[in-house]
Amino acid sequence: MARRPAVLAAGLALLLLGGCHRTTGTLSEEQERRFAAEHVVRRAVDLLFRYTHDTGTRDAGWEEDPASIVVTEQSVVIHRGDRFRLEITPRSTGFYEVSRDHDRLSLHAGGGKSAVSWSFRPPEDAPGWAADIRKAIAGTAGAGRRERDR
Repeated sequence: MARRPAVLAAGLALLLLGGCHRTTGTLSEEQERRFAAEHVVRRAVDLLFRYTHDTGTRDAGWEEDPASIVVTEQSVVIHRGDRFRLEITPRSTGFYEVSRDHDRLSLHAGGGKSAVSWSFRPPEDAPGWAADIRKAIAGTAGAGRRERDR
């Protein structure tokens, strides 16, 4: 019987350690150097993102997960730790758009049945965030191609 409290205490300690907050904002040194070279203009850690997929199909759905976002003069990256969930760079050829509804931003990527969106509330200055994301999107290869096609 003396072992039972020790086992319960060890289990409780593991549960408490497992429940510790882990940030989604941790990046590798190489990624941090890249973003510094691109001049970070906005950054937010551990925001709740709503990821919507397969819009307009019977497989449509959404999920909410914490993630972090980095906006530089050239790129927009939504990530969980060093795993990128969405990366928009000057080489990106896809369709991207940002919309704002009061304090919530929605970043749309792709089109048709492959469209996805990432919706979040920035910590402050939603209009400023939207403007900075639009600037980065305007510099993509896809935006340049669409301008030439007009």
